[in-house]
Amino acid sequence: MELPTPVRVLVVDDSAVVRKVLGDVLNSNSGTTLAGTASSGEAALSKIDDLKPDVVTLDIEMPGMNGLEALAEIRKRHPRLPVIMFSTLTESGGTATLEALALGANDYATKPTSSHNLASAKDHIERDLIGKIVSLRGINVARPKTHPTIALPVTKKIQRRIDVVAIGTSTGGPNALAVLVSQLPAELPVPIVLMQHMPKLFTRLLAERLTAHSKVLVREGESGLPLQPGKVWIAPGDFHMTVARRDGKIVIELNQDAAEHSCRPAVDVLFRSVARTFGPHALAVVLTGMGSDGALGAKAIRDAGGEVLVQDEASSVVWGMPGAVVAAGQADDICALSRVGSEIVRRVTSRRWMTRAASPSTKS
Repeated sequence: MELPTPVRVLVVDDSAVVRKVLGDVLNSNSGTTLAGTASSGEAALSKIDDLKPDVVTLDIEMPGMNGLEALAEIRKRHPRLPVIMFSTLTESGGTATLEALALGANDYATKPTSSHNLASAKDHIERDLIGKIVSLRGINVARPKTHPTIALPVTKKIQRRIDVVAIGTSTGGPNALAVLVSQLPAELPVPIVLMQHMPKLFTRLLAERLTAHSKVLVREGESGLPLQPGKVWIAPGDFHMTVARRDGKIVIELNQDAAEHSCRPAVDVLFRSVARTFGPHALAVVLTGMGSDGALGAKAIRDAGGEVLVQDEASSVVWGMPGAVVAAGQADDICALSRVGSEIVRRVTSRRWMTRAASPSTKS
């Protein structure tokens, strides 16, 4: 079987050390190769035309044309060229990275916190960046607006009241969440618990950004906080988030147990706790993302009687996570991103109306 051609990467960074280390890692990995380097945004635009890379890694803080300005120009000239922001794990770096994602960057990775240990730096890049580069292979090719019809398992489910919505996402998630959360009404009668693969600091900045552009409050989860209707709780970076019944209330709990799917927080951890706590009254949603995190958790949700909704392939940046749920036969429905939020609202509100209508006090 012929191996796929390595992904050709253009590295854009004003640091010669970063360009060298990143180039070495790319060339040592069988799935990637260094197409070239550029030390500024202006040079990157010229190199893209000359080298025609498959993926670009782009630093944010550069003299002259910075990464955000370069990204905006790249999107004008090459709308579908995959771009991964390679930024520092700082408040300013996190804010700029979220801005870059809003401008059209496909993903991001954080730079090693220390360049003194070369082996550690290379290991960090291998772990945090290479998989993302490979996952974006081929998205520069225009995809159809609709994917082929997928036969979902036919199951007759009782339409039960939904008491919680649990969402999991990764690559492409910040922009997908911005679309989804903007569709939620302030009076949503259930809480939402959310897991986005992100490092610490970034999740707080994402919560603030989502709150600023929506009608609901989005905040990081904290141990002991009770879930409240109409609020969205996001797992903080480097912590698994779960829910549990404590003293008659359903509260958030955080832990730093072992990573799952090389992730902490992980979707499966959150979904399993939702299945245990809410049983058949849970709706899980799996959005765009690399890998298969969420597939086992989706099974736990459905085994408990809950439902699972996934984002469709055409609107996903990477159809890894939702595709894995579908492949495992654990999806009840597939939705385009543009209607995921409204579908959540429809299911939640209609089920609560049905429950009231069926209660003894309202029967005729």
